[in-house]
Amino acid sequence: MKLRFAIGIVLCFCLFGFNEPAYKMAKLKYNGGGDWYGDRTALPNLIKFCNENLKTNFQSEEETVEVGSAELFNYPFVFMTGHGNVIFSDAEARNMRKYLMGGGFLHIDDNYGLDQFVRPQMKKVFPELDFVELPVNHPIYHQKYDFPSGLPKIHEHDGKRAQGFGLIYKGRLVCFYTYECDLGNGWEDYGTYAGDTQEARLKALKMGANLVQYALTQ
Repeated sequence: MKLRFAIGIVLCFCLFGFNEPAYKMAKLKYNGGGDWYGDRTALPNLIKFCNENLKTNFQSEEETVEVGSAELFNYPFVFMTGHGNVIFSDAEARNMRKYLMGGGFLHIDDNYGLDQFVRPQMKKVFPELDFVELPVNHPIYHQKYDFPSGLPKIHEHDGKRAQGFGLIYKGRLVCFYTYECDLGNGWEDYGTYAGDTQEARLKALKMGANLVQYALTQ
């Protein structure tokens, strides 16, 4: 079964709200020593927010999936985060490429320090593509929730603006990369980080819901 066909079936379940969980979200486990397991409470909170506000029907708990696993194709939305080193083997890069070409969606969230490591690895996945900054009128910023100025800034590090980059394959956004934003930190339990505000957390969850809605309906 091709991934797009499978995701289409999942979308029907998600949108029409069957009693049993229709599908699952996963956090990406990668090699290299980086803390792929960061943002421990992020995905369950995002799932809860989406189920309540988008009327999706995701399983309440996240799962973990390895880059090279055949199980990757079971998830319409995969989240990747961390601060440190990332290594994709050639086989893992091919698996990720096949997943994304077949209809999957990867959200990479730089948790501060990931940028220098993840860009070369995604270049292994799509040697012919470069990350491009998405304009503020891109549909990903205008799903259920409207972000007319683009990606919200959740945590401050270096005084840089938040940027949303994409890998676009044959006209389809297959990977969305949030940089200088810490979007996933904003999904975590309130009070996890000093300086958290309810306003910033709500913005982060709304932007996350936009990503999920975009991934399921594009």
